[in-house]
Amino acid sequence: MHAGRIGRTPAEEILGEWGVRDVTPPSREERERLEGDRDVNPLLGKPLRRRLANVQVEPDRYLASLGGPLPYMQRLRRIEQETEQHLARLGEARAAHAGDPDGWRRVVESWDFGEVNELIDRHNRYYPIEARLAMDPRSRDFVKIAGRSYRREPLGPAWVAERLPALD
Repeated sequence: MHAGRIGRTPAEEILGEWGVRDVTPPSREERERLEGDRDVNPLLGKPLRRRLANVQVEPDRYLASLGGPLPYMQRLRRIEQETEQHLARLGEARAAHAGDPDGWRRVVESWDFGEVNELIDRHNRYYPIEARLAMDPRSRDFVKIAGRSYRREPLGPAWVAERLPALD
């Protein structure tokens, strides 16, 4: 048995995890360059942690990542943007009706949330499928995300009353 092979497993012999066997001219040059950098290397003499790839990349996830944000991500961003726009415009309308609570109530009741509510409806229908949410067998519903349901409530007068109560 060769002296260098004592105590090595067959996997180590196959994979060559013990280092470079033969010194070639390019590897000799690389070693000399590395020797010159010894004094600036903070890892010198410290064992490096071995990182194992324990993650399987699903092909559809990988391909989707190449195309940018997934549809549900884009839809959620649009919902957030449109909600912020409605809130800003409602804030302006509320300021205009500061002394007129009945006028403010009429504005809120006639406010058109149709487009954002359509996005919210699509989100509630398709998000579990697009995000591949797991099912909770106890509730027979999709799992909660950070302790909350994935569902979004449509915007309407009650939503406005929570955020912008009427001024008296």
